[in-house]
Amino acid sequence: MDAAGTILPLAYAVVDSENDASWKWLFEQFKQAYGERPSMFVVSDRNESMLKATSIVYPGMPHYSCMWHIWTNIRSKFKKGHLQLHELYFATARSYTLDKFNERMSKIEEVDPRVKSYLYDIGYHRWSRVHATVNRTWTMASNIAESLNAITKNARELPIFDLLEYMRTLLERWTNEKLLKVRASTNHIHNVLDGVKRYIVCLENKKCCCGHFQLEELPCVHALAALRHRNETHENYCSPYYTRESLLHTYEIPVNPLPDESKWNVPQHILDEVVNPPTGDKRQPGRPQKERYKTYDEIKSKKYKVSCGNYGGEEHNKRSYKNAPKKK
Repeated sequence: MDAAGTILPLAYAVVDSENDASWKWLFEQFKQAYGERPSMFVVSDRNESMLKATSIVYPGMPHYSCMWHIWTNIRSKFKKGHLQLHELYFATARSYTLDKFNERMSKIEEVDPRVKSYLYDIGYHRWSRVHATVNRTWTMASNIAESLNAITKNARELPIFDLLEYMRTLLERWTNEKLLKVRASTNHIHNVLDGVKRYIVCLENKKCCCGHFQLEELPCVHALAALRHRNETHENYCSPYYTRESLLHTYEIPVNPLPDESKWNVPQHILDEVVNPPTGDKRQPGRPQKERYKTYDEIKSKKYKVSCGNYGGEEHNKRSYKNAPKKK
């Protein structure tokens, strides 16, 4: 899967059948093209030929079981408590912590202890996320293969050349669909389709309805797609503050160094000036208290009597109160 969680086919091959030799040949070709990378693993429906092939071509690489295939086996082998076990089993497989896994496994045992024994015999590390030896991320099932099987079902009846051409055009279409689609309205206004969402980009005003273009003053992904559609570069649509020249101008004002103190030329009247410590009461420790505002009743009292005069209104009251004598 790609970063958006959609299917990204890496390789395909045409073989006579799914046997030991074809699986071994496929993984040999795959290793030549893709190599060996950190945290690699295989998820399958526990196919024996695939297990043998990966152990030879990729020795030591973990091989996990599709949690959906295990569930179909549970459903066919054990006829008890399917409704209770369904959500419980998948929640157990997807558990992120060992405590949650053990808690849910105990509940599975309460429903049907045979299911717990069956899962234990398979090996918890084969189907449980928390027991996996490498990070499985979202890849808990082999649904990718099932999806490809479904879409190529009829094409597999075609002659070999037509089958290969079908696969090529299929992957070409999928790749194109995952790119942003741009439709120009005018020279400067473009309609950009990002999946199911639509974004309007105005290159003249350097704006996009996603907000990134105008706020960051850098072209967003939608603006970049529009620029690519026009065969334009992005440099002219960035704020000048991001340019190399602006960065150099930022630091061109020097911070002048001072010579050694022995070399200072201080005027005599400065040397003669005596700087005394500040006078006044020592500040008490703690946070200083804020002056409390007087209430309306206090303002109306004799001690804070205010005459409104002809100003009439709240503004004069505020001014008069501001000039009223403070309580000592």
